[in-house]
Amino acid sequence: MAEPRHITLRELQRAVKRTLDERFELPVWVSAEIAEIKVNHSGHCYLELVEKGGTNGIPTAQARAMIWSSNYPRIAADFTTRTGERLAAGLHILAKALVTYHEIYGFSLQITDIDPAYTLGDMERERQETILRLQEEGVWEMNREVPAPAGMQRIAVVSSAQAAGYRDFCKEIAASPYRFRITLFDAFVQGAGAENSIVEALDRIAQRQEEFDAVAIIRGGGSASDLNCFNAYRLCAHVAQFPLPVLTGIGHDKDTSIADMVAFASLKTPTAVAGWLAERSGQLYGALDTAALRLAEITRSRTHAAALELEKRLGDLRGLAGECLTREKMRLGQHAARPADMARELLTRQRMRLGNAAEIIAAHSPERLLQLGFALLRSGGRAITSAAQAQAGDEVEIRLADGTLNATINHTTIWQKRK
Repeated sequence: MAEPRHITLRELQRAVKRTLDERFELPVWVSAEIAEIKVNHSGHCYLELVEKGGTNGIPTAQARAMIWSSNYPRIAADFTTRTGERLAAGLHILAKALVTYHEIYGFSLQITDIDPAYTLGDMERERQETILRLQEEGVWEMNREVPAPAGMQRIAVVSSAQAAGYRDFCKEIAASPYRFRITLFDAFVQGAGAENSIVEALDRIAQRQEEFDAVAIIRGGGSASDLNCFNAYRLCAHVAQFPLPVLTGIGHDKDTSIADMVAFASLKTPTAVAGWLAERSGQLYGALDTAALRLAEITRSRTHAAALELEKRLGDLRGLAGECLTREKMRLGQHAARPADMARELLTRQRMRLGNAAEIIAAHSPERLLQLGFALLRSGGRAITSAAQAQAGDEVEIRLADGTLNATINHTTIWQKRK
């Protein structure tokens, strides 16, 4: 039985190499994202390029690439000059490259040039997509509409403790005549981990939001690539929806980041943020001084008006009091005369009553009755008012109007009462 026809691995690799050399004899323009980039001591630059698919960010293609030291300085300098960024992981590039294949190292690309305009266009496209997404979600204006206290004195600062911008901010705040309480939430403000670090710092502040009046995100100047994290959707969405006013002091003069656009207030530098806070406090104190002067003026005016009104009322009161006193004196005089009249009338009536009573008493007195022919009969020192009280032979005394008679009872007769 004949052995099956086969080729060696080396022959297969050489066939692939010949095919690629024939198919891609000239350089091609390839678009990809830089996943990794390293420059070794010899000046050669080695890159890992990827193409991601869908929304999950999983690479659908991957290849190694290199830029020889003879080309790298020129390519890197041109790219930075035109884009404001250094070649770094995460950037999308359009590279002019020779397709190469090695029997041991496999497929790779030898980059001879990079088109900065493509990266600028891709960055701007992503930037516009982020702006549109935030607007469509209705959060674009949210932080600018957050109620802010007139004086912002309790400030949460998101920055790196070692950053020159943070030191500038603290120096400017210390020179202010107003008192501030600054709390640093240390975070990376540049590099690949900056976005996550700043978002985590904002989350920590949100958990203590009642302790602060505002948040300041600050960092010094840098290249566009250093500041690109401030265009990232996740960070900007956090800033836009943050419950406290967010102030940005990101050290760049030419471009405005999306974080600047959605923040409550955007200042150019960390020093400018400190100046803005001091100026706002100055306006508040000025307004308070003006209000205090106005209040003092109003108080003096109203006190004077009240004093005049009080004096007028006192005059009116004195007049009314005099009138009332006069009327009361007249009434008292009238009342003082009435008791004497009433007393005289009472005495007259009492005299009449006493006279009448005296007449009645006189008409019923024993002497009056005796004068009418009646007699008072007594025996043993007591009056006899009934025939049953006397017996025949009793001696009695008979009192008449003009004298007394002594007599002896001979006979008694008792009359029966009629029923």
